[in-house]
Amino acid sequence: MNKLKFNSKGLLTGVAQDIDSRQVLMVAMMNAQAVSLTLETGLAHFWSRSREKLWLKGETSGNVLDVKTVKVDCDGDVLLLLVKPRGPACHTGKTSCFFSELDNNYVE
Repeated sequence: MNKLKFNSKGLLTGVAQDIDSRQVLMVAMMNAQAVSLTLETGLAHFWSRSREKLWLKGETSGNVLDVKTVKVDCDGDVLLLLVKPRGPACHTGKTSCFFSELDNNYVE
């Protein structure tokens, strides 16, 4: 496999995982430019679907993700970014975006 498989909107899923603890920190979408910038700079870049723009993770908070390794899944449509975070990864101030247990309040 030598090509990434972006969806019809030109996006694929990026999963940021702490290289030391292996905790999943966050999941966000990436377009080709975000992938390229991530590889070029060593800092995680993503595509914001809500703002429809490219963003550097931590551009306002300073909590950037230093990317150490990028792995691609067998289908070529998900990237795993092994990172060293410089602060909390979640905009709430939590270490990870995954801090809530799923219960019936989330289900409609």
